[in-house]
Amino acid sequence: MPKVIFIEPDGKRREVDAALGLSLLEVAHTHHIELEGACEGSLACSTCHIIVDPDWFARLDESSEDEEDMLDLTFGLANTSRLGCQIKITEELDGLVVSLPTTTRNMLVDF
Repeated sequence: MPKVIFIEPDGKRREVDAALGLSLLEVAHTHHIELEGACEGSLACSTCHIIVDPDWFARLDESSEDEEDMLDLTFGLANTSRLGCQIKITEELDGLVVSLPTTTRNMLVDF
């Protein structure tokens, strides 16, 4: 089973098993990692914003225009920012390293 390493905002590294076909958001939730996902992976928010380690970024499928639009709403946007709901686990992503940002913005409750 592939492994994913989540780096939490405090720097703690958590290596977890990641079932094939799940999104990074689903993997985080399975392992009780604090990655919000307010829209439950429907690409309607940016609360599952993660920052992919630069060594892994080029191995991912390209982001869609819809994902790019949602990323524009994030705090702490980086060159390797992605939404966790849009990255599906494959064998090729075994060892993937992603960082959780220190803050997120939930546009679904910001009025």
